[in-house]
Amino acid sequence: MSRSGFNQYGWGQLILQFPIKTRLRYRFSPRIPGALITLFCMAICIKLGLWQYDKAQQKQALQALYSQYLHAKPSPLPLQLNNAEAWRYRRVTVEGEYEPRYQVFLDNQVSHELAGYHVITPLRIRNTQQYVLVNRGWVPAMPEHRELPTIITPTGPQRVTGQVWVPSTRYYTLGKSDPKQWDAVWQNMDMQRYAALVPFAISPVIIRLDTDSQAGGFDRDWPQPAERIGMHLSYAYQWFGFAFAALAIYVYLSIVPANSPTPPQEKPAS
Repeated sequence: MSRSGFNQYGWGQLILQFPIKTRLRYRFSPRIPGALITLFCMAICIKLGLWQYDKAQQKQALQALYSQYLHAKPSPLPLQLNNAEAWRYRRVTVEGEYEPRYQVFLDNQVSHELAGYHVITPLRIRNTQQYVLVNRGWVPAMPEHRELPTIITPTGPQRVTGQVWVPSTRYYTLGKSDPKQWDAVWQNMDMQRYAALVPFAISPVIIRLDTDSQAGGFDRDWPQPAERIGMHLSYAYQWFGFAFAALAIYVYLSIVPANSPTPPQEKPAS
């Protein structure tokens, strides 16, 4: 089309009436203090998210180990356990007699949405002076928490079969207790403290009594490591979401109208 034809159809006038706007209405104007605060908040949130994700991975590994030994044939419990961690969740069997004098009520245990205790009783291994603790299961607490439930402990030789539980060495306690004074109610199962208080040698592990054992057990709906994996993952994703939200808020607040005055620190030197 020739130039005269272009003007003939009025395209030139149309372009003059509707000019193309190329100037942006907004601009990105970051601030150094805001950037530093945002980076700090993102680093904290990401670190907390990775911490929760790592805890979920650890629980997943423990659940795989738990499932591996859940239906395995029980092995005799060795008298000497140099590496207690190597026996975690293994099924073991041992014969002996209960010694209820040094029995422990492990507090803050919940079952069927009721508060109660785990009853942990030492067992003297047959033909030895070595003891091992047996977690006999859960019992409900009394209406008056200061009163302890009455526990019947079978006498005579017992055959105990169950999974090995290795108590954690990291725990939180609500109150302070004298480490040198015996107390029937314990907030956490501190194996070092227990070994220091009792007058006999004790194995560093605890046996969780099998559900079908007849060795004086109670409610034995044992918790599995995988029960809180979902909780840790949800917390991890939540912290990652906070990090993304902090970045999005910073970017949003840094976008200003193009005709807004430039901060003094951003003006070029004359």
